[in-house]
Amino acid sequence: MYIIIGLGNSGKKYEHTRHNAGFDAIDFLSKRHNISVTKIKHKSLIGEGRIGAEKVVLIKPQTYMNLSGEAVLSAVQFYKVDIENVIVLYDDIDLDIGKLRIRKKGSAGSHNGMKSIIKCLGRQDFPRIRIGVSKPEEGRDLADFVLSRVPKDKQMDMDSVIEKAADTIDEIINSDIDKAMNIYNG
Repeated sequence: MYIIIGLGNSGKKYEHTRHNAGFDAIDFLSKRHNISVTKIKHKSLIGEGRIGAEKVVLIKPQTYMNLSGEAVLSAVQFYKVDIENVIVLYDDIDLDIGKLRIRKKGSAGSHNGMKSIIKCLGRQDFPRIRIGVSKPEEGRDLADFVLSRVPKDKQMDMDSVIEKAADTIDEIINSDIDKAMNIYNG
């Protein structure tokens, strides 16, 4: 069994912003695998289903980004899943739009959602997929930047990396994380 968490902020005004790349990836996975992510449980919208032969729980925490760890901890404790089967998808300003990075473990960097998850779980040795959203221009407020949408001329690249993130999840589940890293960490 896998728990797949996409980070973002709930509410219409945050839909499809850079900071909601994780939510967008969960939405893509839910459509691809016909998993309805509508149940409210563990301070999250969740959906249970299958990817291939494996049972999965797709999660969109509803705690807002800075408290994502509360939702993740609740789900991990409830489902009693091994930490290597907890995968977090989130936006990363250190990667250009269209790029992604898969890691088996690591620090939170400057990402408050990941800081919250690491703090609540008390560990950082879980897989994550970082979705590139690019850096803000010089002098632009970081919060304003990540809560903005990508420019129209970059939307195709953003759509492509969201699909690639979903492909990565499929590869991890149907094969393993090392193979996914070899294919998608390009």
